[in-house]
Amino acid sequence: MDRFADRRFGEFASGLAREGLGWDSFFYRNELSFSPVFQRVSPPLIRWIADRRGRILSREIMSDLFARHFSGDITGNGWRAMLDRHDWKALADAARRSARPDPVPVRMRTLAGETRTGIVRMTLVAEPDEAPLWYGTIEDIDERHDLDRHALAAALAESRQHYRWSVELSPQVPWTASASGDIEEVGPRWQELTGIAPARARGRGWIDSLHPDDVDRTLAVWSEKLRTGDPVDVDYRLRLSDGGYRWMRSRASARRDAKGRIVRWYGTLEDIHAQKLAQRELANSEERFRLAVQSARLGIWDFDAVAGTRTWSREFRTMLGLSDTEPATSELALRLVHPEDRPRLAEMLDVVASERMPPHFEATLRVYRADTGALRWIKSVGWSSFSDSGKPLRVIVTFQDVTEERNSEERIRWAATHDPMTRMPNRALWQATLEEMTEQARRTGESFGLILVDIDDLKRTNDTLGHDAGDALLCGFAQRFASCAPADAMIGRLGGDEFGMIAPSLASSAALSAWSAELLGGVRVPYVHNGRSLDYGISMGGAVFGEHGEDAAELLKAADLALYASKSTGRGRLTLFQSQLRADAQQRSSMIHMARQAIVDDLVVPYYQPKADMRTGRILGYEALLRWEHPRTGVHSPDTIAAAFDNAELAVELTEKMLAKVVRDVDRWLRAGHDPGRVAINASAADFIQHDFADYVLAHLARCAVPPQQFEIEVTETVFLGRGAEQVERALHRLSSAGVRIALDDFGTGYASLSHLKQYPVDVLKIDRSFISNIEQDAGDAVIVDAIVKLGSSLGMEVVAEGVETAGQVEMLIARGCTIGQGYLMGRPRPWAAVRSRAA
Repeated sequence: MDRFADRRFGEFASGLAREGLGWDSFFYRNELSFSPVFQRVSPPLIRWIADRRGRILSREIMSDLFARHFSGDITGNGWRAMLDRHDWKALADAARRSARPDPVPVRMRTLAGETRTGIVRMTLVAEPDEAPLWYGTIEDIDERHDLDRHALAAALAESRQHYRWSVELSPQVPWTASASGDIEEVGPRWQELTGIAPARARGRGWIDSLHPDDVDRTLAVWSEKLRTGDPVDVDYRLRLSDGGYRWMRSRASARRDAKGRIVRWYGTLEDIHAQKLAQRELANSEERFRLAVQSARLGIWDFDAVAGTRTWSREFRTMLGLSDTEPATSELALRLVHPEDRPRLAEMLDVVASERMPPHFEATLRVYRADTGALRWIKSVGWSSFSDSGKPLRVIVTFQDVTEERNSEERIRWAATHDPMTRMPNRALWQATLEEMTEQARRTGESFGLILVDIDDLKRTNDTLGHDAGDALLCGFAQRFASCAPADAMIGRLGGDEFGMIAPSLASSAALSAWSAELLGGVRVPYVHNGRSLDYGISMGGAVFGEHGEDAAELLKAADLALYASKSTGRGRLTLFQSQLRADAQQRSSMIHMARQAIVDDLVVPYYQPKADMRTGRILGYEALLRWEHPRTGVHSPDTIAAAFDNAELAVELTEKMLAKVVRDVDRWLRAGHDPGRVAINASAADFIQHDFADYVLAHLARCAVPPQQFEIEVTETVFLGRGAEQVERALHRLSSAGVRIALDDFGTGYASLSHLKQYPVDVLKIDRSFISNIEQDAGDAVIVDAIVKLGSSLGMEVVAEGVETAGQVEMLIARGCTIGQGYLMGRPRPWAAVRSRAA
């Protein structure tokens, strides 16, 4: 050992000489070895020398800190008492493996029985001609070990957190595979997703979690990438722990060694289910759009504003009659468009070219098909997309052949403005034209004539020959009307049997009169339908713009008043408007107003005129005649409200008022012990149509306990001929069967035929006063009266003469067999109180 120290020292001295160091440097070198300062900064250390068998031959404690914790007597095998038994073997194994082994950590027992961490460093030195010796140190690193351990623990915790956040919480599943493709590791989310332990996924176990339909495709891709070494990118459905499937995307790349050989595959498994569903929904949406385009027969014109390219869909080309090879050019589009619509298309194309296209636009153009030349209506709807700077990016235009729809619209529009029977303009179109012509005439100062035409007695044709005959008559007249109309006339069917004409060429009363004469001459020729001649007449009312009215409503009203006058004064003529007609209309309006007031204020009063046996003067019954009593002006006859009887609503209400009061009066007569005989009231056709008239009358009689035999209903012949004749017949039979007598009033003046007397339950024929008034002077009237009396007698009917005013009339009537009369000679109409007083 001394020789070794001398030699080492000699080497040290020679080193000083070589390096040119002086003794000052040597002093500091020596200070490095012996200065106590190093005791405070050097770790606790003991140096030792041992033989090959591990016995310590010499030791030197280099730190007081070491001596504080451990005994210095470690020579020989004494060191074993300081170290753990397991560390003996670790030191021996290290010495056997290498002459200069890596530091060996050991656990050392202190004098106080505690354990501290140390580290043993050693090296084997073999000198020539000497036995090899181990030189080494034992270093107490407990304090430093604690710091390292804490740092290591912190680093480990950070590593674990980093792993957790980057791996465990990652939506992806990392995995590795061997060069042959067997899975070696999978991330923790694998088990969360599939419910299968990672160990079962290793090798080729992961394949069992794939959807059966995706296995072959996935393995084919994986095998191909194993062969080529190219990156893997494949998607498939993975079975989840709940039994469902989700779309996953698997990507991987190979790590190679220095020679380019694949060492391992590193990959990830990514959940792309939402993306896949979105792609599928997009594909489905595109498919639905494609099918919708096809089913709607839409053509598409796609203009890429950036590239300046146009694309026409196959449907669009088919719509235009073009082949797939025909180039999509603006020139071709313009050539196919109807000449009148080309400027509109050219303007649209210019707007596109100048980048001024609106976001949305629509247009309908006429196009000639390129193959057949057929004219079609094409509706286009366009949408534009723009960049953030406002420049057009794309223009998509859809085209639809709307020819059939257009034709349908035209048919609908025609049907809405024309009469389907006569095919003439209807009231709506005719009146709109009238308003337009009125406005134009106002601006220009020109004039025009207006004529309204009614077919006389069309209702009679419908009732006697049927509606097919009436319809044929309407169409026949419409043709004659149109053929007679001036070339500039606007004619139309305004409803029912009313027609109208507006003609600028008939701008005076004289022109209207001349033209009406031509029309009247034309209609005098009978119209033949199914071999039967249909005779008819017309009534006309005319007015001239500027002379009879200054606006459409006023002019139409003037012509309507004139038409009403024609129908009221004989028909078969033209009446031009006069101011008196307006006065007459106002009078009728006043009558209507008074009638309404009489109904509302309950001013209707029945007056009773007796019917008597002209031989004895005995009163047989009464006819209740309508009067109304004004609070200030007194009692008025029905003539003052005559217009109300032409109004169905008012006529029914007046009858209801009369019925209620007459039944009440009859009831009062009977309660007073007086028999008034049969009391009659008049009923109009409207009464039978508005409600069940028979039940209504019988219910009134029942409420007042008036026997039906005390009651009589008088009707004129017109009720047999009007609309609702079947209702009239049912009601009359119902009344007759209940005991109410039916009287036919004004017989001989209407259109009733003898068949009506047989068809309806008529009990009484009342001869109209027009025949009675001249019976003494006119032999013809006397013959008619004689015929009516004989007719009634032969049919078992009672015959009553109306309007009897002289004894001579009575004498002639009795001579002819008519014994019952009604008139001023028998008594004037009086209210119930007066009649009751006289009877008493």
